[in-house]
Amino acid sequence: MEGKYKVVTLCGSTRFKDQFIEVQKRLTLEGNIVISVGLFGHSGDDEVWTEGTKEMLDDMHKRKIDMADEIFVINVGGYIGTSTRSEIEYAKRTGKKVRYLETPD
Repeated sequence: MEGKYKVVTLCGSTRFKDQFIEVQKRLTLEGNIVISVGLFGHSGDDEVWTEGTKEMLDDMHKRKIDMADEIFVINVGGYIGTSTRSEIEYAKRTGKKVRYLETPD
C-alpha cells in the first residue's frame, strides 16, 4: 500500500505523557505520520533540565512543526503552557492547521 499521509506534530506539556502516547497511537491508526517529543521533562526525563538542553529541544520542536502539515495540541484540562503557546503561535504564523485535544476557551 502506498498513500499520501498527513504529517502531524504533537505539542503540549510533557506532564501529559500518557495522553501523548494515546494520541500518537490514535492518530497513527487514523493514517497519519506522527511526530512527537523526544523527552518528557515534566514526567521524569531529567536530562531536559541540563544547561542548554531545554532551549535546544524547544528549537528542535519548531523544526518538527516545519515538517508537519498540522499540529495537534494536547491541552488536558485546557492547560497550555508558555512553550506550547509559542509553538501554537509559530504554527499559525507558518500556515499550519492547529487542532486540539480539548476545545480551547
